Amino acid sequence: MNDLAGKLLRTIGIIFFGLATIMNLVGGVGTSCAAFLTGEYPSFIALIEQNMQWLYQGLVITTVLVGLTGIWVLVELIRGKKNGFRNALIVLAAGTTLAGIQYYSSLQLFGRAAPANMKFYINVITLILFLIYLIPGVREKVNFSREEVSMDMNTAGGLAAILMGVILLTTPFWAGPSHTYQGVNWVNLLQLELNLSGILLTGAGIAILGRVVLDIIRNDYAYAEIKISNDN
Repeated sequence: MNDLAGKLLRTIGIIFFGLATIMNLVGGVGTSCAAFLTGEYPSFIALIEQNMQWLYQGLVITTVLVGLTGIWVLVELIRGKKNGFRNALIVLAAGTTLAGIQYYSSLQLFGRAAPANMKFYINVITLILFLIYLIPGVREKVNFSREEVSMDMNTAGGLAAILMGVILLTTPFWAGPSHTYQGVNWVNLLQLELNLSGILLTGAGIAILGRVVLDIIRNDYAYAEIKISNDN
């Protein structure tokens, strides 16, 4: 596997980890209404009838904590910190476990699991991807433990931030169908927070990519000047 393939796989890993992180965070926050205000949402009344509020309340707290930890680990991956990859595996294992519990419980209680199923699938896919990175031969090329911040890491971080921002901005559309009751989209309760967070992440991602482009232009310009000077 050449260095270009390693950089590509590393970029894909960071993007998928960012996707799993934002899904865990949004999923945890989004479940809070059903878990703590169950009486106000008739479609989740089974939680009271089956005495399962405690489980969903626990899932909300732990999933949000995993999502917040995921943001910290995502920064570690982008900056190439030594234990970033190990921490990412821990976060993905925890996120997959929690999402799997919610997925199964939702099917049993409500006969449906959306969008918890999406959260589970994304965590599983990302965890499998990171486990593939442990395969000898792949591990040496897909190296997340870089002390310096390289251009490809910044590119991956920018793309991940944009993707996370877009997911937040479009949450009412992809989560709305499973959170609509009597014509009311419950996701709209968090519309302001989702929009602000989404705009900030998208803007930050664009700014990071813009800086990468400027660095490329500057490097090319500096190289051209050196080449002209050598020719003279």
